[in-house]
Amino acid sequence: MVSKQTHGQLNKRNIIVWAVLMVMFAFAGGYLYGSAKGLQKELLNAQGDVEITKVVDLYSKTRSEKVDFDQFWDVWDMLKEKHVDQPVDDTQLFYGAIEGLVAGLDDPYTVYFPPKDASDFVESLSGEFEGIGAEIGLRESQLTVVAPLPDSPAMQSGVKPGDKILKIDGEDTYGLSVEEAVTHIRGPRGTQVVLGVLRDEAESLDISITRDTINVPTIRFEMKENNIAYMRISHFNEDTLSEFYTALDDMLLETPDGMILDLRSNPGGFLDSSVMVASEWVDEGSIVLEAFKDDKKEAYMRKGNKRLLGMPTIVLVDGGTASGSEIVAGALQDYGVATIVGEQTFGKGSVQEFEVLPDGSAIKITIAKWLTPLGREINGIGVEPDIILDEMISFDESLPEDHEDYIIDLGVQKALELLQQ
Repeated sequence: MVSKQTHGQLNKRNIIVWAVLMVMFAFAGGYLYGSAKGLQKELLNAQGDVEITKVVDLYSKTRSEKVDFDQFWDVWDMLKEKHVDQPVDDTQLFYGAIEGLVAGLDDPYTVYFPPKDASDFVESLSGEFEGIGAEIGLRESQLTVVAPLPDSPAMQSGVKPGDKILKIDGEDTYGLSVEEAVTHIRGPRGTQVVLGVLRDEAESLDISITRDTINVPTIRFEMKENNIAYMRISHFNEDTLSEFYTALDDMLLETPDGMILDLRSNPGGFLDSSVMVASEWVDEGSIVLEAFKDDKKEAYMRKGNKRLLGMPTIVLVDGGTASGSEIVAGALQDYGVATIVGEQTFGKGSVQEFEVLPDGSAIKITIAKWLTPLGREINGIGVEPDIILDEMISFDESLPEDHEDYIIDLGVQKALELLQQ
């Protein structure tokens, strides 16, 4: 309903995670599910206590000559001695200090998790939570809806891509990380959460959403007029490839003259699924590049079949097209095998490494960025369509709102027009 208004050696577990965390937890854990079990074991085996010890001349391996750590301990002692609320908790100070250290990078996707938050995060990766069925990210430091999933509670309640989340159950979201926001938004099936959002920089809304179990098929296929195939991919999870191949088999039996690939509001997911899907159009070469520090790059090459090689294709994108779906759109655009139509995509293309620390806390560090095959950066930029549409939908006011033809899909209309030229 919408109403207006350290110590010890690091215990490493390197996990590649997308930079935007799903609020729809079943999907959030999909691409990390196998590793999440291992991480849960690490958290259980990790120490539960923090030992605070001053060590003279203790520096990291990357010692800084510009920083005097004596000042850190001076401030520590001042807080312990002078703060009005006594006693000051050492562990709270310790975790707060690390959180501040990480925040100094000004990277919303590099995050430190105290033990309880780390445990909650890893549990969410297992896909066992219920939620609202939307993905959120940070855009210019503001919590923003990347995309609600089709038929999810978020979509049914009126949440739209680009909505800025200003409040969660009346609490200001300023300064919250994505992970902290997720903690506030998630909850058991049947319970409600109210998001206060700003839409199009003009309209303030309070959106009440009833949480539910999220189970949305990732692929929808149908034949359109003039023998044009339409395939929608809502996200890339562990079931996407099998669903995609089944739909592709059915589609090719129809011998279509062209194809519409709808990636609108697709928040991404499994990298491998994205690479395999894009590979169907590409003869040879890379699908995406992973760019690390020091200009080191790793190419993910095309693989699998080439059953859509030469198929006239329109790819529909919008502001909710993110990460894995941006990889697909960017690759097909670079190779000139599809025309990209719609709106500028979200621009989520960074890679995180997740490491469990000895006391059960953890850190998620951005270690790389995604680039298209031609080396174009996705993160913070997105994919610019070949043909830009100012609007993706309109309404037939001559019909009642519950009529199946009341909403007019201008994206599909434009794609059909282009494929019939």
